[in-house]
Amino acid sequence: MSGILGRLADRAPSPESVRVTRSRRPVRWLLLAQVAVLLALAYLPYATDASLMDTLINVFILLAIASMWNLLAGYGGLVSVGQQAFVGLGAYIVLVLSQAGWNPFATVPIAAIGCAVIALPISWLTFRLRGGYFAIATWVVADACQLIVSHFPSLGGGTGAALPGLDGMDPLSLTAYTYWAALAVAAGCVAVTYLVLRSRLGLVLTAVRDDETGARSVGARVTLAKRIVYLVSAAGCGAAGSMLIISQLNVQPASAFSVSWAAQMIFVTVIGGIGSIEGPILGTIVFFALQQTLADYGAWYLIVLGLVAIVIALWAPRGIWGALASRLHVRLFPVGYWLWTEPATAGRGGRRLGRRGAGPATHADEARASGGPDATAARGPAEQDVSTGVGLGAAGAGGRIAP
Repeated sequence: MSGILGRLADRAPSPESVRVTRSRRPVRWLLLAQVAVLLALAYLPYATDASLMDTLINVFILLAIASMWNLLAGYGGLVSVGQQAFVGLGAYIVLVLSQAGWNPFATVPIAAIGCAVIALPISWLTFRLRGGYFAIATWVVADACQLIVSHFPSLGGGTGAALPGLDGMDPLSLTAYTYWAALAVAAGCVAVTYLVLRSRLGLVLTAVRDDETGARSVGARVTLAKRIVYLVSAAGCGAAGSMLIISQLNVQPASAFSVSWAAQMIFVTVIGGIGSIEGPILGTIVFFALQQTLADYGAWYLIVLGLVAIVIALWAPRGIWGALASRLHVRLFPVGYWLWTEPATAGRGGRRLGRRGAGPATHADEARASGGPDATAARGPAEQDVSTGVGLGAAGAGGRIAP
């Protein structure tokens, strides 16, 4: 027994040899690449036609609501099938303010804030339910919102109404402004998700998702964290709904509050990779690629989508991005933590931490520490990504604290 304890003590890294970083690679290069992509997308109205911009507007709208649903369900553990309620409410808030003389583009942030305010009393009701009951309750809330809106003649009743205030604009200018606004909404939703997950609230959300009882036992304010993320998700969906009415110049209750929005945001998030910021982005690209490719094949479009969902669920349960990230160790939006070990005797490189702490060093690990013949190939400290539940640390989703 003493010999085993001695070997374990030799393997355990000293606190001075552990280094914590957000990413395996310099974050500044990731930031520069993201800014470059954003600038390239912003330049597209000067280099393409209106039809492509219309398609990209729909892409940005779906990406925004998918990112918000991923934040709600993938990190907060709140599986909702009624987020289309805030898509429709955001569209009708823009309609009401536009009828009062406001510029529709100026009402987008107001629609987002208004949806968050409306979501507060809704959360007091729906949070009394759990699991499937919560999901069905959110669906009922969405249908109730549709029925209430349909009873107002000033809003067009059940047939909807046209959006005033944009009749005098040039069609090309209107399409370009709508494109830029939709791009800003989508980028804002992704940025908000990233900032939330980088904060302490993100740690609480991952803890609640993995083990709500355990999170409560260590003092996490579970209900408050869920309510905040629910309000944030409602605001993002409301902003996307405001872009929906601006892009279509009209709104109908049946389409704005349609459950197909919930189906699309869930499908996109699941095939892309739930529980990752990159997942909804990749899922949205795949969804629209399939939609544009199979648009002329009628019912085969839905059949192919169903087959894709089945294949992903069976062979890549973490989604397409989850499968790629686990193989390539790539994180475009690093929100977890990487732990590196650097023995004091080796100025370069380090030793891999085991799943539950300091595990046995591999041949490559020993080569790094000793500077042997394999040191060149194995150079660089090994690491563990605690954001995916492997390695040390309580900061990531499912991370384990080692002695």
